[in-house]
Amino acid sequence: MIDPVQLQGMSAESLAKKVLDNELVFILDVRNESDFKDWQIEGSNVHIMNTPYFELLDGVDSILDTIPDDQLILVVCAKEGSSKFVGEQLIKEGKQNVFYLIGGMKSWSEHLEPVKIGDLKDGGEIYQFVRIGKGCLSYMVISDGEAAVIDAVRMTDVFENFAKAKNVTIKHTIDTHLHADHISGGRQLAEKTEGSYWLPPKDATEVIFQYEKLEEGKTLIVGNTQISIQPIYSPGHTIGSTSLIVDNQYLLTGDILFVKSIGRPDLAGKAEDWAADLRTTLYKRYKQLADDLTVLPAHFGKYTELGDKGQVSARLGDLYRDNPGLNIQDESEFRRTVSENLPPQPNAYQEIRQTNMGKISPANEEQREMEIGPNRCAIHN
Repeated sequence: MIDPVQLQGMSAESLAKKVLDNELVFILDVRNESDFKDWQIEGSNVHIMNTPYFELLDGVDSILDTIPDDQLILVVCAKEGSSKFVGEQLIKEGKQNVFYLIGGMKSWSEHLEPVKIGDLKDGGEIYQFVRIGKGCLSYMVISDGEAAVIDAVRMTDVFENFAKAKNVTIKHTIDTHLHADHISGGRQLAEKTEGSYWLPPKDATEVIFQYEKLEEGKTLIVGNTQISIQPIYSPGHTIGSTSLIVDNQYLLTGDILFVKSIGRPDLAGKAEDWAADLRTTLYKRYKQLADDLTVLPAHFGKYTELGDKGQVSARLGDLYRDNPGLNIQDESEFRRTVSENLPPQPNAYQEIRQTNMGKISPANEEQREMEIGPNRCAIHN
């Protein structure tokens, strides 16, 4: 007797590896059409279709002809319940190799994939943590048994476990600015590791907790090899936005400069005021830096920005040649670009800012709900 085909679960981690390895994946997304259009799983070899769950309650006959027989099939919903139901229906109709995404899009939003960016000159390393479903990028600088984490997201256990595996102690956590699209894990991580939490003071006028002032002219040391993290005041996305130069090799730009676009200046309601700051940072301050610096942003917008190993990075000189946001010569046109026809603001961004100020403390599930959706920190031409 042949054993019946069983519906299998696939973790967000397994899916991320398939996406980054360009494996062929067929996705049936059964969320409502509006949720699907707002945010979906992307990849160069991801084939995806959307049929809402309520259209499949009476069976999957209507979509059987569009579901391939020779590919892995992944059914996706918001949390996982609906995808299990639909996946089981597909198996009953003879489909094989059917999976559901464990934890649904919520788990996809929270997965972090560590990618090594490179070595430091005196023996250290720098890693990028790609939050592939949300577009967030965090970093860990490691040297001689110590580490600094930059722009940490709220899933702090990932950084703790990675540091433990590397046998290093997290001494500093740093936020390049007060985030509005995701809840920072920097302060929580610093408390758990007894490290120092750094935040630009001009973004911290309303915070209700203690922090170290991330200001230009200060140098943070990680390890005994004198690997410096040099802050550069670079307002525009927020009034306090501060970039970091690590080891004279890497420029961590926060949400000021991305690989394919530039940061938006409107998330505190001050697009007109901050447009000039943004232009000064991009067209003057960054222009004075070395072309060979590797730009490491805090977000990416599209999967096409990921490199061959899943990393998001670019040479600064190349961005001045190729990035549309760095090639708007007319100042009035630049102002229009960064203040008009912007993409929708991030979900619950005001509540996220309040959380990052320490003014409110949402429960874990509420924090997950607040963050649902794509990265919207960039201006995409």
